[in-house]
Amino acid sequence: MAGLRGLFVTGTDTGVGKTRVASAIASALSASGVRVGVLKPAATGAERVDGAWRSGDAEALIAAIGRDVPIDRVAPILLEAPLAPPVAARLAGAPLGFPRVLESSRSAIGWWAGPGGAELMVVEGVGGLLCPMAEGATVADLAVALDFPLVVVARRGLGTLNHTLLTVEAARGRGLRLAGVVLNGSEPTADPLAERTNPAELSRWLGEVPLLADLPFSPDLAALRAGMSDLDWYGRAAPSRLVVAEDRAIDREPTPPGR
Repeated sequence: MAGLRGLFVTGTDTGVGKTRVASAIASALSASGVRVGVLKPAATGAERVDGAWRSGDAEALIAAIGRDVPIDRVAPILLEAPLAPPVAARLAGAPLGFPRVLESSRSAIGWWAGPGGAELMVVEGVGGLLCPMAEGATVADLAVALDFPLVVVARRGLGTLNHTLLTVEAARGRGLRLAGVVLNGSEPTADPLAERTNPAELSRWLGEVPLLADLPFSPDLAALRAGMSDLDWYGRAAPSRLVVAEDRAIDREPTPPGR
């Protein structure tokens, strides 16, 4: 992972359009000539078709970068029940421990970081930032372990002020970097007054965290990408500080006598 830049796309809730926003970011970066890797550490709601796993989220991410990539390099953990990963895993009879999630995520990122692979990772979480990711661990724990800046996807309508500010507070409390917030119309407009006033009000409360985009509902991924294509996603991505710190520690390690 050394030197590999990344963004971690999380949400204020499930159903806010994380996969579409993550796909649009990956697509926009790919169109600009950046080699992009995509990762959904655990994808639930997957299914077996003719003996092979299928996942709509993983397939959307793969389509966004226009490459033929094995699904297990994008979604290393696939579970059938459309529930939080540890709940889906328990129903399948195999409890999901955080070491497995972390190891499989790092392994996938390592594969993407290989020769000719990726120079930037777009990682998509599940549910919201405090959604259970494994037994005793949340999405936030994985975000801390990977340490890529967060892109927070939020609804445009009523309730988003509270949900977004809670998510940002939880991220800050864990020392996570925030690339910014994207308001996304995941469904047709239901609260036109709230949707009109939320961007300005949210910006007042976010402080130095930028409101990157306010995207109206659109079933067209190309339109979604166009709404974010002028943003400097590469500049907002960053390498893991943990890997950089480890590399510096290795560089400073004294050479044993006689070598």
